[in-house]
Amino acid sequence: MALDEHLATLLSQLPGWRLLGGRIVKTYPFASCAEGVAFAVRVALDAERHDHHPDEVAILWKKVRVAYVTHSAGEVTEKGLAAAARIEAFSAR
Repeated sequence: MALDEHLATLLSQLPGWRLLGGRIVKTYPFASCAEGVAFAVRVALDAERHDHHPDEVAILWKKVRVAYVTHSAGEVTEKGLAAAARIEAFSAR
């Protein structure tokens, strides 16, 4: 699935995020498993607050993989990209 030009431009502004299997995906590294779990909880709380939930939040050993697709649209939309941008903002802290 290709992103339209506008969404592709927005995706290019999200370091480390890539289009994979019709979803946008990024894996975040952490110094400990506990830090990864805490990050995953922040992702879940953000999803509840903004009513747009990730397609995947996978807690791995010292890593968390997050993926978005807007199921109602059947593709990546600005909602997923906005969620990814919020995650980038709080992951940088």
